[in-house]
Formats: sequence, C-alpha cells, structure tokens
Amino acid sequence: MIFLSAGVPDPRRNPNYYQTADVVAIRDAVRALATMVLPHAQLVWGGHPAITPLIRYVMQTMKANVQEHVILYQSLFFKFVFPEDNQFIEKRVFTEDLGNRDRSLFHMRQRMLRENQFQAGIFIGGMEGVEEEFRLFRELHPHARLLPVASTGAAAQIIYRELQPMSDERLLHEYAYMALFKSLLKGII
Repeated sequence: MIFLSAGVPDPRRNPNYYQTADVVAIRDAVRALATMVLPHAQLVWGGHPAITPLIRYVMQTMKANVQEHVILYQSLFFKFVFPEDNQFIEKRVFTEDLGNRDRSLFHMRQRMLRENQFQAGIFIGGMEGVEEEFRLFRELHPHARLLPVASTGAAAQIIYRELQPMSDERLLHEYAYMALFKSLLKGII
C-alpha cells in the first residue's frame, strides 16, 4: 500500500511554497506514480482538487479496471466544494466535519494514516498540509520508505532537506519519474 501526499501550491496562501514549486513536475510526478502503482498496489491519498483529476485521468487511460487499487479520503468539511472527479473514484472514505477546517483536516489525516498499513509514503510538491502529513506518516509508519520528490519543489523539497543525508539524491535532480519510481519502489510494487 502506497500513500501519496501531494498538492499544487497556491501563491495567494503561501508564496514561499509557490516560489520553489515546479507545477509541471508536480503533475508529471503524480501521473507517473499513479501509472506505476495502480496496476500493482493500492494508492491512498487525501482529496486535493489538483491531484484527484490527475489520478482519475491515469485510471481512465488504463486498460485494466484499477478501481480496487485506489482509496480517496475526503473530509466532509469540504462537501460543498468536492471536485467533480471525486465521483469517479469508487472507494471514497468520508471523514466527519468537525466544524473547523484545521480540526477536520487533522481528523481526516489521522484516520487515513491509522486505518492503513503503508510500505511507502510519496511526497510531491504541496504546502503545509504535505509537511503535516509527512510528520504524521513518519510517526505512524516508522519503517515505511519515505520518498520526498524534491525536484517538484515546495513542501517536498523542504522535507527532502529535513531527511538529508538519508534521502536518495535522485529525488532532488531526477525528472524521469517513471524510471525513478520504478527504481525506488522496487520490492514494493
């Protein structure tokens, strides 16, 4: 089981993440990861409006039915702004709206990361939510492989630097994401 934490930074919310983000790399990395993982293992992520459409696109291009390989977690706090793409994911886990954005997101992340046994966590682009998911993931899954794709910039780059020198240097410089994930997830998928 693979955990994906990814996002496209919003320049209006926190320009520091946006300044280092490579939006094309974020999209390419998510598509490559989904393409590599979905035929072989389960991919779990929290619904991000820029990420779910990319995963849906990959699912539509695959010849095999991969619905059993995806699990989308979504907080009901956002029920009025769910991306249309959510409805195309069969296995959706909705977590309670606790009346507050931060508490609702924390609750969703807790459930998502406690209810599943992960072999690897992939961190792509993103902002503070990706950093929060990384910290929680590392705490709950101390033996899982940690792969912050620093070449996508933003939060993933910050996480990569935090893990130095333990991170594979290819995560910083490599943009051939299919080959990168094939190598780094060897033995898992």
